[in-house]
Amino acid sequence: MGRLSPDCFDAATAPMRVADAVALIRARLPILSGTETVPLADADGRVLADDVIAPLDLPPFDNAAVDGYALRAADLAAGGETRLPVGGRVPAGHPAGDPGPGAAVRIFTGAPVPAGTDTVVMQEDVRIDDGSVILPEGLVSGANRRRAGEDVARGSTALRAGTRLGPQHIALAAACGLAALPLRTPLTVALFSTGDELTPPGQSLPPAGIFDANRPMLAALLRRLGAVPVDLGILRDEPGPLRARIAEAAASHDLILTSGGASVGEEDHVRAAIEASGRLTFWRLAIKPGRPVALGTVAGTPVIGLPGNPAAAYVTALAVLGPLVLHLSGARDTAPELAIRSGFAREKRPGRREYLRVCLRAGRDGLPEAVPAPGGALSSLAGSDGLAELAEDLTAIRPGDALPYRPHGAVGGAGS
Repeated sequence: MGRLSPDCFDAATAPMRVADAVALIRARLPILSGTETVPLADADGRVLADDVIAPLDLPPFDNAAVDGYALRAADLAAGGETRLPVGGRVPAGHPAGDPGPGAAVRIFTGAPVPAGTDTVVMQEDVRIDDGSVILPEGLVSGANRRRAGEDVARGSTALRAGTRLGPQHIALAAACGLAALPLRTPLTVALFSTGDELTPPGQSLPPAGIFDANRPMLAALLRRLGAVPVDLGILRDEPGPLRARIAEAAASHDLILTSGGASVGEEDHVRAAIEASGRLTFWRLAIKPGRPVALGTVAGTPVIGLPGNPAAAYVTALAVLGPLVLHLSGARDTAPELAIRSGFAREKRPGRREYLRVCLRAGRDGLPEAVPAPGGALSSLAGSDGLAELAEDLTAIRPGDALPYRPHGAVGGAGS
C-alpha cells in the first residue's frame, strides 16, 4: 500500500473547476496499486498492469473470409467466365496443399488459404459443372482473403497498460494464446458514513432518524470502478472514537472514503479527526449539486470526504471520486465524451458546473433528447437515465443545444 505526502492535495483556495481538480489529481498522485498475475478467466473488470505484446500474428495464417473456392488470380480469363477444375477440399482447422496452376480448391471460412492461391470466390457467385467451378467475370485479385497479421501483427501492442478489461479485451488476449495477464491489484477502500441521524437499512428507524443511502450507493460505485469497498459502518458524532476508527482504517486500506461530517459545523467531526492525525484540504469545487470536497491524508493514506446529501454525494463521486480511484488504480480513464440534444430551456448561473438529472425521450424528429427528470433529490436520480453537464461558462440552455451527457452506466465501466 502506497503512502502520500501530507501536502499532495494542496491547491488554490479559489473555487476550482472540476476539470482542473481532476487534472491536479492525475498530476500529483502516484499509482497505489501493486501487480499480480491473474488467470484470464478472472480478469474481467480488472486493470492491465503492462502492455500485452502480441506473441503471434492474428490471424496466424492467410485464411478464407467466406465459404467458396480458392484460386490463383492469374488463372482468371481476361474476359468472360473462367472454368477451373476443383482439385481438393479445405475445411477450417486442416492444412492445405498447393493445388497447382489452373485449379481451384473448395474452401471454408477460416480455413488456411492453400499455398500458391491468392483469391477466394464466394460460393454464391459460382456454378458447379461436372467437377469444375465456373467463375464469373470481373473477380478482384485478393478478394475474400484475410492476410496473416492484418488484425494484430506479431510484436505489436495488442492491449495497452491501464486498460480496464472487458469481454472484448479478454477475447483478444485469448486469441493471442494467453492464459493469464499481469493486472493491478484492486484498491481496498474503507467506506464510512457519518452522523448520529443515520440508521443502516433493515433496522428500526428511530425518531428523527433517516436510513443511510450513501454507503450502499458508494459501495456500488466503487465496485463498478474496480475497487473493493470495505464497509466499516457509520461513524457517530463522537470525536474520540471517530478519530480512532479513521486512524485504524488508514493502516490497512489504500483509500478512505467518507460522506457527511466534513464541513465546518459544530457537529462535523470528520475534519478535526483527519487533521488530528494527518492533513486535510478543502477543495471549493465550482459544482452543483455538491459542497466542498475534502481531500487529505491520514498516515500517508489518501482520504476523500463527500457531502452527506445523497444526490450531492453521487454527483461528486462521479466527478471526483471516480477519476481519483481510476488514477490510483493505474487505469486509463477512457470514458467516451458523449453529447445529448437538449429538449428544454433553462437559465443558469455562470461560474460553476451543474449536473442535471435528465430522462431521454424521442423528439419530434424521432431522435433522442434530454429533459429534466421529475421528482425530488433521490427520486429524480433513480428515475433519470443520466446526467447532463452544464459547463461553467454556460448561462442559458435552449432546445436543440448539445450538452455533454453521462449515462448512469458509464461509471468507469470496463472497456471504457
